[in-house]
Amino acid sequence: MATPLIVSFGEMLIDFVPDTSGVSLAESTGFLKAPGGGPANVACAITKLGGKSFLMLEYYFGDDEFGNMLVNILKKNGVNSEGVCFDTNARTALAFVTLKKDGEREFMFYRNPSADTLLKESELNKDLIKQAKIFHYGSISLISEPCRTAHMAAMKTAKDAGVLLSYDPNVRLPLWPSTEAAIEVIKSIWNEADIIKVSDDEVTFLTRGDAEKDDVVLSLMHDKLKLLIVTDGEKGCRYYTKKFEGRVPGYAVKAVDTTGAGDSFVGSFLVSLGKDGSILDDEGKLKEALAFANACGAVCTTQKGAIPALPTPSDAQQLMTSISEL
Repeated sequence: MATPLIVSFGEMLIDFVPDTSGVSLAESTGFLKAPGGGPANVACAITKLGGKSFLMLEYYFGDDEFGNMLVNILKKNGVNSEGVCFDTNARTALAFVTLKKDGEREFMFYRNPSADTLLKESELNKDLIKQAKIFHYGSISLISEPCRTAHMAAMKTAKDAGVLLSYDPNVRLPLWPSTEAAIEVIKSIWNEADIIKVSDDEVTFLTRGDAEKDDVVLSLMHDKLKLLIVTDGEKGCRYYTKKFEGRVPGYAVKAVDTTGAGDSFVGSFLVSLGKDGSILDDEGKLKEALAFANACGAVCTTQKGAIPALPTPSDAQQLMTSISEL
């Protein structure tokens, strides 16, 4: 049986991470260069876990050293990068990421504009989208034109072809013109998704309610939604379907950098879903897939950077085994 194709749509950039945790950008004396970007992280997580992914990136890189570096990283990680082109009129996006003492991060972006905002609908590989089993995307590609129109067209192509739509809003407020604009646009495509993953902080942001309360979370459900997942950091995750809901415990590790943890979780879950779509209707299988995804997310926090920290199946299994033996 052929490995199902998962298409990830969106940005890839360079994260500059301070070499010392717990300091501001101004106080940092040096930075570590790490590839990142939510959709790219997911694509690399998928291939590292044995899946098959394509990152839709036509005209997503600047014709610069960083752009070439990122394309080489995609190739090294086994992500299909056919059709990648370089834009001579814009730079590759950069992000400076401050790490606080608890491993949480804050972002400062340089993309005004960056090449990842310039993708046009005419440049989409719609035939490839139609071949996918899952089409995954975030919200950053909705911020500005022409990429927003391309994003909407890609979603429609996938939906019309019967491809499962997976949405991780991946809220990055510094990129939006206002909080209100972020909420409005993120919710504007909410009802199109089959699967949505949000963090507990994003539940609070989108609902202005208490993310711990089920009725608040359930306000984000819609008629077409097959599965809503809420990640709760080291506490694990919660899942909500029309048939059942529950919680899967997480794994406590010494967090160094949480960048990419959610993407590692998503990539792992999409690999499981691609192999066996019945997990959406089988609570036992769903909990197994989410437990493994929790382990993948936890392992990712133990190193700096996103893509360099993505785990292999054995990395995640080793953590699960070590916890179960305690």
